[in-house]
Amino acid sequence: MNQFVGLVEDDPNIRDIVEGYLKKEGLKVTAVETAEKAWEIFESESPDLWVLDIMLPGMDGYEFCKKVRESSQVPIIIISAKDEEVDKILGLELGGDDYLTKPFSPRELVARVKRHLKRWEVMQPEQHSMEDRIESGELLLHEGERRAYFQDEEVEVTTKEFEMLRILASQVNRAFSREELLVKVWGEDYFGSDRAVDDLVKRLRKKMKQLPLETVWGYGYRLRDKGQSS
Repeated sequence: MNQFVGLVEDDPNIRDIVEGYLKKEGLKVTAVETAEKAWEIFESESPDLWVLDIMLPGMDGYEFCKKVRESSQVPIIIISAKDEEVDKILGLELGGDDYLTKPFSPRELVARVKRHLKRWEVMQPEQHSMEDRIESGELLLHEGERRAYFQDEEVEVTTKEFEMLRILASQVNRAFSREELLVKVWGEDYFGSDRAVDDLVKRLRKKMKQLPLETVWGYGYRLRDKGQSS
């Protein structure tokens, strides 16, 4: 079965070009010009990935991204003419998995789409045993379901937040450098600042206030096992 990509872009020239390149890769594509139409597709057809413009008429891309993340961790690649770091950080904080600034190479976009689709396929629950659990103190992760629990309460986390928790909880007490976490969570081809790691940690600490996620000053982070000494 062909993987299904939802494309949201109000510029007809860019929309047609991107749609054409994606279809050449054998992908099923539904292209729309507004987030409102995209939301109808999200609710009825469930694409495997979204390519999302930010500046749209009506509901903007940020709001659409936020709404999707209320119920789904499907990959979202943001494409935008906004190239300021603050715009990129906002897009990622609201749940975007990648950010590509216009003008961009359609081939580069296709490469990123294929990479995120491959990761999404691997992450699907039916491909994991329900016994895939990682436990660290009061933190429990269900890898197959991509669900996180802390102090016996389920915590809503994004794809990258879950991945960060998984990495840290899999090797408790080990210090990970910011650079290492950046590569493991965002991928080797991510060219953004390691500030993204700090922002992700900040969000996790806000969601799980007593999580023993420690800063290793001048280096990175580690998840502490409270039952063991330094």
